Amino acid sequence: MEEGVRLRPPNSTLNERVVGWWRVQLLLATAIPVTLLAVLGLLIGPARLWLLTPAAVLAVLGLACTLFLPNWWFRVHRWEVTDEAVYVRTGAFWQEWRIAPMSRIQTVDTMRGPLEQAFRLATVIVTTASSKGAIKIEGLDHEQAAQLAEQLTRITRAIPGDAT
Repeated sequence: MEEGVRLRPPNSTLNERVVGWWRVQLLLATAIPVTLLAVLGLLIGPARLWLLTPAAVLAVLGLACTLFLPNWWFRVHRWEVTDEAVYVRTGAFWQEWRIAPMSRIQTVDTMRGPLEQAFRLATVIVTTASSKGAIKIEGLDHEQAAQLAEQLTRITRAIPGDAT
């Protein structure tokens, strides 16, 4: 390692609409079990307290997570692409830094689920020869994701070898 060269956080942030996308995901993840517990609690009289109490606790925790976590995640998640590598930093409590050298990239894909489409977002998936699995850059504007996939394809095509 050259003297003076330091690992730095990736430069690029996700699209701001990702906060809303994450909030909807958290709301759905909260609403499904809360609704199930509440309906069962209303239908099963003897177990009402044992079902409605966890439903209320889950609802409060889910709403708190929905309010605070997406903003925190947005501040933490970063990505960057250079001619040498793809850099991604994710996580809230346990932060993970992933670096994929261009010579190790095997495929570049984009994905847009129904909620991502509603928020005009996309995910770029960079598959490498790593046993850790693919690197995902979630929460990009769908047009930016298409341009990024094209850029990565162009860069990796210029690198000799088979990425294994």
